[in-house]
Amino acid sequence: MTVTSAEDMVFVQRVPAKVLPPPVTQVGAIGWARTNLFSSIRSTVLTFFTAGVLVWIAVPIIQFLLIDAVWSAKDPTACLPREGHEVGACWAFIHERIGYFTYGSYPPAERWRVNLFFLLLAFGSGLMLWLDAPRRGLGAVYFFVVLPVVSYILLSGWPLIGLPRVETDLWGGMLVTIVVATVGIVVSLPIGILLALGRQSNMLAVRFLSITFIEFVRGVPLITVLFMASVMLPLFVPPEFSPDKLLRALVGMVIFAAAYQAEVVRAGLEGIPQGQIEAAKALGLRYWRLNSSIVLPQALRITIPNIVNSFIALFKDTSLVFFVGIFDFLKTIEVARLDPKWSGPNTSLTGYAFAAIVYFFCCYLMASYAESVERRLGRADRR
Repeated sequence: MTVTSAEDMVFVQRVPAKVLPPPVTQVGAIGWARTNLFSSIRSTVLTFFTAGVLVWIAVPIIQFLLIDAVWSAKDPTACLPREGHEVGACWAFIHERIGYFTYGSYPPAERWRVNLFFLLLAFGSGLMLWLDAPRRGLGAVYFFVVLPVVSYILLSGWPLIGLPRVETDLWGGMLVTIVVATVGIVVSLPIGILLALGRQSNMLAVRFLSITFIEFVRGVPLITVLFMASVMLPLFVPPEFSPDKLLRALVGMVIFAAAYQAEVVRAGLEGIPQGQIEAAKALGLRYWRLNSSIVLPQALRITIPNIVNSFIALFKDTSLVFFVGIFDFLKTIEVARLDPKWSGPNTSLTGYAFAAIVYFFCCYLMASYAESVERRLGRADRR
């Protein structure tokens, strides 16, 4: 009888095994859909129901905005319905009045100044939002010092250098919306941080004043704050120095936004472990060094979603400045749609659709940037 040794009984595959691709149903678009949309009977039913609702809503919208739309017309009657022909959005109306929607009543010959302001603001915003930008300190000086001065000279004018004076009563459209939103966002956050710190201060007078300001402003509607700024602010200065309507609206927006930002920042401050604060004090850090180096960076990072949400709400609330006689972007659309020349049945709906698209695009950009910053900070924590 033949005896088999242990070495002869060991099976070793000398050729590497062929690498097989994963099943088609587990990867790619099919795998994602199977995992997220059709993982169970309930999920499948909900997916088909949602798809049906989206189709039911999206088809008429696409039909109105794109398929049946009037994109260009020499005669406004092209946007009027005709027998046997359905007419959708009148984009020709938007094309003709886009200058008014952007600049308001700003003199056409001086609108290059507004365009230059938009470019300078975009450049400064890019420097501040680019986290890895070189020499960010110089970018901050440009954005917070140089840009406000240059923008004021550009938009308001300075006859000494050949720029005619343009009163703010002539400003309007997207120009006003961007100016109000930018000033409100940039100024309200630092004030809100100071108010949040004041609310947690150990000094009774500072804490009392901060709480009183925050609760009073948050307890009244924004329209009330705007009216108070428009009516009461001139009472505190001599008549010759009385601020114009736009400056009053800016003050009202900043006051209102700062009160809400204070509560947003306070929520972040409450999330800081007390042990870190005690450790910093044990190292001998003073109050302002403690907050600027340890507390505030963590608090602001925690509450980034809430801060951006307040910014988005502020950007949309700029449409309320028309209550004090300022023609913002939405108000210019409402005024333009009353033009008898474009008195069609779809003119108003087209104007509001255009406003919705613009507001959505701007708010989506802010939310997307905030989400990217959160992901970046999250990766830093995981390291």
